[in-house]
Amino acid sequence: MPAADRLSAGSDGTAPRAHDLLVIHARVVTPEGVRRAGVAVDGGRITALTAPDARPAAHRVLDAAGRHLLPGVIDSHVHFRTPGLTHKEDWAHGSRAAAAGGVTTVIDMPNTRPPLTDPGEAAAKAALIEGTSLVDHRFHFGVTEQTVDRLRDLTPQLATSVKVFMTGHHTAPHVIRDPATLDRIFALAAERGLRLVLHAEDDGVFTLLDAFLTPSDSYASYESRRPRTGGIVAAARVIELVRRHGTATHVVHVSSAEESDLLRAAAAAALPLTHEVTAHHLSFTATDTRRQGARLRLSPALRTAHDQDRLWAALMAGGVATIGSDHAPHTIEEKIRPVPDAPPGLPGTQELLTAVHTGMRRRHPELPADEALLRIARLASATPADLFGLAGRKGRILPGLDADFVLFDAERTWCMSAEHARSKCGWSAYEGWTFTGRPDVTVRRGQVIYDGRGAHPWFGAPDGSWLPAEAPAPGPQG
Repeated sequence: MPAADRLSAGSDGTAPRAHDLLVIHARVVTPEGVRRAGVAVDGGRITALTAPDARPAAHRVLDAAGRHLLPGVIDSHVHFRTPGLTHKEDWAHGSRAAAAGGVTTVIDMPNTRPPLTDPGEAAAKAALIEGTSLVDHRFHFGVTEQTVDRLRDLTPQLATSVKVFMTGHHTAPHVIRDPATLDRIFALAAERGLRLVLHAEDDGVFTLLDAFLTPSDSYASYESRRPRTGGIVAAARVIELVRRHGTATHVVHVSSAEESDLLRAAAAAALPLTHEVTAHHLSFTATDTRRQGARLRLSPALRTAHDQDRLWAALMAGGVATIGSDHAPHTIEEKIRPVPDAPPGLPGTQELLTAVHTGMRRRHPELPADEALLRIARLASATPADLFGLAGRKGRILPGLDADFVLFDAERTWCMSAEHARSKCGWSAYEGWTFTGRPDVTVRRGQVIYDGRGAHPWFGAPDGSWLPAEAPAPGPQG
């Protein structure tokens, strides 16, 4: 009897029972490499990787037809705007965008209205989301200069990570400016085994420049008013704090060559410091901001082609830990305000997987699709699961883990338009782009939540769950 059938047999040795779901004819992206195989699913979990020609009984069969089966993307950097900012985005729309992009789990940022800075409010936020989300979810906790001591009350169910803003903007007013308070946050996070997630740009640098420079109503000067020096100064401060306290720290949306070099050097020196790069910093430059204006007003700002090249080089060399979308939608009406009042941010969770795959294949045409998708699975699934307490159930296609995966057509060429955009804001910065690779089917815990193979995309039931996380160990973490 084949191994797959033995795994399917009843405990009394009777005939094999039917699996809940069987994926056949797939190129499965596993931690060990890409292999031709099937995947059997029962009770929302992967129960076996089957031989390529095995056909055990199953209630539902998904024929991959030779396409790649990737672990579901864990987008650890989204702003789904709930509560308080749901005119821009909500979980019904945001999770549809995520599912259409191959995302099965998101970790939401705390800068809502009110912000998530009280442990007692986490369950209330989860209750607001319940019954509206297609994807599973966790929350990054927030902190202000007045709420630092609340970090002592966090449990793994509530949060294992804390977002710290070292500078702010229209939707991020709670900035940690006081050096002593920032030091205390690092010390307490290390004591409690929490991972800090940092917007690491120095607010003092930007405040100084704002007072010195003449106000501008042009996007041509935007990058110079939110320059790389803010990120470089902040990165140096963060490295010293990590060295002092041993705090596990993840710096998000790194934008410049110098920041990336500093953070990679710190990691090479065995400091527990990792960093994220976004799809938009890998896809666009400051030249695009000057041309497109408000749609590409971002925080951190887009940088030069040289910076983008260095970020790609770091990613390909294994120096970048995760890719994230920083999905931060605003309405078109908000984006076309006068330059000083237009908020930074763009929708991106739907585009994350496809944009990074497209960029990687175009920059490295010699790279086989198998190798590209192995790299992306590490950046978008495995490492986010490891960093944020989800490795025991998500992030890899392995027996025993949640059946979260995306059927991805790596050779499909298609053009992004506003009609494809699922975010509530209704637009995409990638409109008009020709992409290589497209998510066809997204499965979350064994249930199809998106099927885009037909003329009219289909979405499943919005029964995504607020996930528990594994308890972090006390003390410094890497």
